[in-house]
Amino acid sequence: MTTAVSRRGYRCGVTGKADQEREQIARELHDVIAHSLSVMTVQAGAVRRLLLPEQEQERTALQAVEVTGREALTEMRRLVAMLRDDDEEAELAPQPSLDRLDILIGTMRERGLDVELDVEGEEREVPPGIDLSAYRLLQEGLANVLRSVGPSRAWVVVRWSDHELELEIADEGRQDGSPLAARRSVAGMRERAALVGGTLDTDRRDGGGFVIRARLPLDEAA
Repeated sequence: MTTAVSRRGYRCGVTGKADQEREQIARELHDVIAHSLSVMTVQAGAVRRLLLPEQEQERTALQAVEVTGREALTEMRRLVAMLRDDDEEAELAPQPSLDRLDILIGTMRERGLDVELDVEGEEREVPPGIDLSAYRLLQEGLANVLRSVGPSRAWVVVRWSDHELELEIADEGRQDGSPLAARRSVAGMRERAALVGGTLDTDRRDGGGFVIRARLPLDEAA
């Protein structure tokens, strides 16, 4: 009986973590997409004002782009407002990005985690949603090491290829923290990877410890 209750509690904990992860993803993707829509709308208006008087057809088309963009922004704000508490304030920090990975690594080192970073392949520009998700996966993976292992060593690999971005976070395996919290964290990470068409799995590391691997597609078709 005790075991059954414990398992139900664990599943509820994992589900709650996944729900929180979905809310966080929705908020962050709103910021990314809203920025892109705003840029598109402003640019359409700028081009429309440069048209000649006889270019009425082009002017009408650009006006439709502006109106559609503003309507889409309004609907997105309404949708995300449903996920936010009334007293929750928007974050003012810069949007997370792989461009800020060095800062993340430095922060983790200050918290006692000796992180070694290795970047393989040729870096490339990626869609904002993939960029954001990759950063968050690395951030949560390293925080997961601190929770489950404590101050120790970790290895991060960012591997670029033509079709996918692969992330690896490995630790040396000292169990000083909470294994349950770590499992809940991995469930949320797997949810985040899946929402951008990627995968995430875990495995034992040669020499001890564990490794988390995420693969995010870079092809537009994916």
